[in-house]
Amino acid sequence: MRKNPAVYLLASRKNGTLYAGVTSSLLHRVWQHRQHLVDGFTERHDVTHLVWFEQHPTMESAILREKQIKKWRRAWKIALFEKENPEWQDIWSSILD
Repeated sequence: MRKNPAVYLLASRKNGTLYAGVTSSLLHRVWQHRQHLVDGFTERHDVTHLVWFEQHPTMESAILREKQIKKWRRAWKIALFEKENPEWQDIWSSILD
């Protein structure tokens, strides 16, 4: 299986709970969140809407970026994705192609 490292942000709804994650397979990982197959925070808070993602050349760079974003204030995370997704639309279908 080819790895495609990515950092992503999920939301429960507009102005709802946010979650930052990192993965080597965005399609598979977001599907797991949407099916509630990932125990923990996202399952408890129903955080399943993909609102932003960023591809990386290596897992190392993706992990560093995720750690950076996790330290950010909520407003900074929102500003990051609202430039391209002001309505907090679930962009899940855009990664299915």
